[in-house]
Amino acid sequence: MLWTGVLFAAAAAAQTPTYSVVYGFTGTTDGSDPQPGLIHDAAGNLYGTTNAGGVSGCSGCGFGVVFKLDTTGNLSVLHTFTGQADGGNPDAGVIRDPAGNLYGTATYGGADHSGVVFKIDPAGNFKLLHTFSGGADGGSPHAGLIRDEGGNLYGTTANGGSGKGVVFEIDAAGTLSTLHAFMGSDGAQPAAPVMREASGNLYGTTANGGKYGAGVVFKLDAAANLTVLHSFTSGFDGARTPMPA
Repeated sequence: MLWTGVLFAAAAAAQTPTYSVVYGFTGTTDGSDPQPGLIHDAAGNLYGTTNAGGVSGCSGCGFGVVFKLDTTGNLSVLHTFTGQADGGNPDAGVIRDPAGNLYGTATYGGADHSGVVFKIDPAGNFKLLHTFSGGADGGSPHAGLIRDEGGNLYGTTANGGSGKGVVFEIDAAGTLSTLHAFMGSDGAQPAAPVMREASGNLYGTTANGGKYGAGVVFKLDAAANLTVLHSFTSGFDGARTPMPA
């Protein structure tokens, strides 16, 4: 069964929540399978991605889109991925800076078929910030990005590095640095974004690796030193987070 997805809203009315479909995806040019969440701007417009769709006349075909949904329920496609140099099949949503630029990742596609980091400006212009090689810089970014006050972007890839994924930074000039390449004992295959505190420390999780092979919680300090805060045992404390399909 093909699932194309809907956007919905719940509003309190006389203490009874009211469910309404804000937009129903057709699975064609407007996208299909909106797996990640949404963000909004000050005016109430919503922004997000779909993992598939984007092809006219073919329900569920395609490599996904970036979309905007305005306050009246009108959806605009900001970019349609081709699965080629521009990337394809985003598993994560987008983030937005104060100037209205959107930033995100596509898991596949790119020159080396290992995913990309992209930017879409307020005029709708799409720009590649980095194309992953699958090597030292990482590959297959399943997770989204975060941004600091200086405009630097941070994220993770599930592959590349030593083969078990990396944590990366892209500075305001667009240069990518690998902050940490996972080796297995310190975690492997991160599939979620990192979070950052004011002092510059990054925190995150990996889906696999660690002492028991069931994933870890890690801290990466401002000097790029990684500390494993917890290795999951597959017991009472939980186990690995399944990797996206």
